[in-house]
Amino acid sequence: MIPSSSPTAPPTAVVWDTTLLGYKFTDDHPMSPVRLELTERLSRDLGVLDAPNVTLTSPEVADDQALAAVHEPAYIAAVRAASEHGTTSQAHGLGTEDNPVFADMHHSAARIAGGTLQLADALRTGRAVRGVNFAGGMHHAARAKASGFCIYNDAALAIQHLLDHGARRVLYVDVDAHHGDGTQNIFYADPRVMTVSLHQTGITLFPGSGYPNEIGEGEAEGTAVNLAVPGGTGDAGFLRAFHAVVPQLAAAFAPEVIISQHGCDSHLNDPLSDLRLSVEGQRQLALDVAYLADEHCESRWIASGGGGYSIYDVVPRAWSHLTAIAAGAPIPLRTPTPGTWLEYVKNTYGVDAPRLMHDETELWWRSWELGFDPEDAIDRSVVQTRREIFPLWGLDPWFD
Repeated sequence: MIPSSSPTAPPTAVVWDTTLLGYKFTDDHPMSPVRLELTERLSRDLGVLDAPNVTLTSPEVADDQALAAVHEPAYIAAVRAASEHGTTSQAHGLGTEDNPVFADMHHSAARIAGGTLQLADALRTGRAVRGVNFAGGMHHAARAKASGFCIYNDAALAIQHLLDHGARRVLYVDVDAHHGDGTQNIFYADPRVMTVSLHQTGITLFPGSGYPNEIGEGEAEGTAVNLAVPGGTGDAGFLRAFHAVVPQLAAAFAPEVIISQHGCDSHLNDPLSDLRLSVEGQRQLALDVAYLADEHCESRWIASGGGGYSIYDVVPRAWSHLTAIAAGAPIPLRTPTPGTWLEYVKNTYGVDAPRLMHDETELWWRSWELGFDPEDAIDRSVVQTRREIFPLWGLDPWFD
């Protein structure tokens, strides 16, 4: 059983150490560790990491036994071989264009996994109520295969750790532009875990999955939830979809803890998706998940990063907002970006980064209670998901 907690200024553990920058495929790979460095520096310059309720946690490398809780031993051995000898393995997704082999691959990936695993243990033991690992969110990693820049699935490890120590229900919420296929599939037959993924449709985006009829199997039917939105969806559509599905299912499922993945590749400036969210929209999604944690889990929540490839303009701002929200002290939207950070980015990378912590966008979305429009592509996506899932939880797909 997970200890009770208070939602006021929750004790929050943030995973950070410069060793996390070792997760680097190639110099020109989209998954650049610079985005992590700049997120930590911006969060620090904003004072987020200096709050008395925030503790920095240096991640340990997860050992093979810990990794084997969700990954097959043969796969772990293949990652080790790739790391130590440069051995590729197409069967295990190692040495592909997305996942080129690099020295220290195993230890770098296991360190990210170990960080999120430490957060789960901190929540389990009551040492923290909330946790953030913006280096994590490796949601494409499967039991026996690397995929989509992801080697070890840190969120799945954290979920399994909580289950193994008495958690009865864990809710996983994924708002990355890409379907959280690895995490979903690891728990596809486990009724103790509900995985909810909002993403650009797999018809037009990797990994080509995440359709409404992927609902779980056996006793876990109804615990895999997928809401696939069309390319071009912005704040209003994405937030409408979230609020039409996630709060209702969270209330029905009654989780003890929420683990979320906040890939910010849904931003309109991101090169690897066709969604059009703003930093304001991504910040609102973090606030919404925080509210669900307060409402249903006595504030217990672990947040991770994930995708996000607009390295200077988007990722540091989005994940600094996420970290501050998890720590219970959201950064006001109209906050200027600290001059010290802007100067560092300019001097180090020759880039003029955004001078504000927002995109000067006005957020608005239409509530589902106002009715749906059958001609609207977002509404059709919502209806498909609600039809598949809501009756399995005793909810009306049209009105709840």
